[in-house]
Amino acid sequence: MADYLNANYSEEDNFENILRPKTLDEYIGQTAIKENLKIFIEAARKRGQPIDHILLYGPPGLGKTTLATIISNQMDSTMVTVAGPAIAKQLDIIGPLSGLQTGETLFIDEIHRLHKSTEEILYSAMEDFKLEVTVGIGAGAEITKIPLSPFTLIGATTRYGLMSAPLRDRFGIILRLEMYSVEELFQIINRSAGILGIKISTDAAYEIARRTRGTPRIANRLLKRTVDFAEVKGNGEITLDIALMALDALKVDTMGLDDTDRKILEVMIGRFGGKPVGLETLAAATNEDPVTIEDVYEPFLLQQCLIEKTPRGRVPTRAAYEHLGIPINPEGFTQLEI
Repeated sequence: MADYLNANYSEEDNFENILRPKTLDEYIGQTAIKENLKIFIEAARKRGQPIDHILLYGPPGLGKTTLATIISNQMDSTMVTVAGPAIAKQLDIIGPLSGLQTGETLFIDEIHRLHKSTEEILYSAMEDFKLEVTVGIGAGAEITKIPLSPFTLIGATTRYGLMSAPLRDRFGIILRLEMYSVEELFQIINRSAGILGIKISTDAAYEIARRTRGTPRIANRLLKRTVDFAEVKGNGEITLDIALMALDALKVDTMGLDDTDRKILEVMIGRFGGKPVGLETLAAATNEDPVTIEDVYEPFLLQQCLIEKTPRGRVPTRAAYEHLGIPINPEGFTQLEI
């Protein structure tokens, strides 16, 4: 995966935290979601109750964690964060739940990866603010009920369809985050540059914005990498020439595609002749993880109309051929051999 998509560096995480907006008014994009949240938050505050449980879903990097933090802040609440994959057994979720004070927020990232037994713990916790824990085994087992303080659960997921229906149904507010427009990303880049005290020209900010795959996280990381080039190759200011130099070095093309995006399209066209191909087959052919293709790369390729999903599999569109400069023969298949 390209460096600017890699989320495994603590330095990068700290960088994101610095740029993270603290209020809904500072948060750029997702206008309809923000307006609805303002109403839900104000109503909950007037009632003197925690806001209802919230589920945020959409592709990676669109701001689900940021929105969860903002909601907690604007409810004057403390937020406890846990990761779905880290919850291996029931005790891993019982501890955070039982430690919550009235009005506090529990944020579960990648909530679709919870084990079924853990989900069942959440059912009574979310509905009745109590834990139902089985003590003992066999005929002597008993269910112990532990009261909880009223709290808000905010779940975030990139794979809404993998969540069980009973868990989804217990969220009173379900919000789908959309990919960002170039104009919104342009605003985000200028805001981030201002926070960091970086001078950036309008055309440079726009050039970065249109190559960021509709994703704020990538916009900020491309900005940081461009800052590196500005400091080494220039005088610290990001001009259009510096931005183009950095983006070319990072192999991010004019549509925001990186090496992996192009490899996916080239394999679909060259190896499979533009015919429908299944996810597992495509993953094996590109040496990529199927989940990474489906969660990270595919949403953007679909948004850009470079691929289509059919009942028989994924197929490249005419726009994909044109973008890669690959001719289509009279039968509709490529002349490229790979």
